[in-house]
Order: sequence, then C-alpha cells, then structure tokens
Amino acid sequence: MNNKKRSAAALRRIVQIAVFALVFFITVSKWLAEKGISIPFASQASLHAVCPFGGVETLYQLVMTGMFVQKVHSSSFILAIISAVTALLFGAVFCGYICPFGAFQEWIGRLGRKLFPKIYNRAVPAKLDKALRYIRYIVLVMVVYNTAATAKLVFQNADPFYALFNFFTNEVAVSAYIMLGVVTVLSLVVERPWCKYLCPYGALLGLFNKIRIFKLRRSKSTCINCKKCDKVCPMNVEVSGKEVISDLQCISCHKCTSEVSCPVKDTVTISVRKEGAAHEN
Repeated sequence: MNNKKRSAAALRRIVQIAVFALVFFITVSKWLAEKGISIPFASQASLHAVCPFGGVETLYQLVMTGMFVQKVHSSSFILAIISAVTALLFGAVFCGYICPFGAFQEWIGRLGRKLFPKIYNRAVPAKLDKALRYIRYIVLVMVVYNTAATAKLVFQNADPFYALFNFFTNEVAVSAYIMLGVVTVLSLVVERPWCKYLCPYGALLGLFNKIRIFKLRRSKSTCINCKKCDKVCPMNVEVSGKEVISDLQCISCHKCTSEVSCPVKDTVTISVRKEGAAHEN
C-alpha cells in the first residue's frame, strides 16, 4: 500500500477513534455530573444528545405534539438531519466513518480475523445471510412504531450501543447487555453483525444509497477483475460485479476504492457522473 492509500485508510481510523473517544467522554462526564463531579462544557451532554437515531425515533412525536420523546434532545434531531443530508450526498458515511458501535465491531473483528482466519466473515451460509439482512428493516419499523405509540425510547432496552457506553452505570437493562454480548461474540466470526442484520438506523441510511448524488462507481474499462474490492468489503457487497454500487448494505467506508484498496488508479471511485458521460450527451 502506497503512502497515499495509507493516508486515506489512516484518516478513517483517526475519525473512528476520535468519535469513539468523544462519545465515551461525554457518557462518563454525564455519569460524573450525576455523582456531583462536574466537568466544564461536558457535564450537560449525554449519550442521547449525540445519537442521531433519537432524532428519527422522535419524529412522529415532534410532528404531532411539537415535543421530543423523553430523553431525546434537540441536538439529536439536528444530527439526524445532518446525517440524512450527508447520506443523500455520499451514502451511509455515518455508518462507515462516524458510528462508534460500528467501529467497535470492526476492532473486535480484527481479533476474530486472527483467531478464526478460515471462517471469518464466511461463517454464515449465503442464503441464510441474505434472509437475515431483512431483519433490520423489521426492527426499524417496530422501533419507530412503538416509540410513536408509547412516546418512550423502547429501543434502549435492547440497544447494544447504549449498553456499551453505559456499562459502568445502573441504567442498562439486562436485555441490552445480552444483546451487546451476542454482538461482541458474533463479531469474532462475522464482520459488523449488528450493522448487517439488526441496526435500524443503518437500514434507514442504506436506503439513501439508491439516490445518493456522489455515487460509488467501478470502471469496467480499467478493472482487472482482481476482486480485491469484494474481499475488503466489510458488508460482503460484490463490488466487482457492479458499475454503480448502490447496494442497501453499503456503508460507504471506501475500503474498496482506488484511494484505499483497488490496485488500479481511478477504477473504483466516487463521482457524480459516469465515466465518459460528458462525451455521450
């Protein structure tokens, strides 16, 4: 990997680590504030305030009553709007770059890749894998409906993200700890299992891949069919078989691009228009 590709990969890692550290710091600061230890500029923030999915969960309540669901902050709604605009432009980059729980699964996966190299990310049969990927849409509908019906964050009791960043408090339901444990174990043999099969926010953002403005494209004319793009994709998207990668599972991590893994320059790229489109019109 040349220096340019190392820099592109390093940038993503830096963003993931920085966001993870920030979210953990905010959670600890909130917990300390409840114990009477205040950290300037941080004690008023909370995990709910920096989770954009809360903005989605509260949308019905906000439209119908003008109020947020309990515990959801206005910042969460603002972040949801920003994530939606970003997804419209570039796809589900929140999942690939920002989400700290996605990063957590990746880090566990690095250990799994070393422990179980023969089965890592190939442990689930293809037909079962395809069927399981629809579950996250069912979860999305159930969460939005139940939150609208009860005006409470019902998903919190099963949310491994919430459990991960609140493990040192007494606010986490046992069911959320169980889900966190299951996802952690699965991450040793399946890359990003929560993202693939259960994450409701990932399901929503993935829909934007169909209409995103800056599309992920593969040039057939320069592709050497090495399939390295397929091998590095954490979501098992078959990049080598598409000209425009608009798969609902794509998290826009950019691992497949010529900037990171593809060995041929300008073959897997992000662009508004198809190569040669200007000459075709």
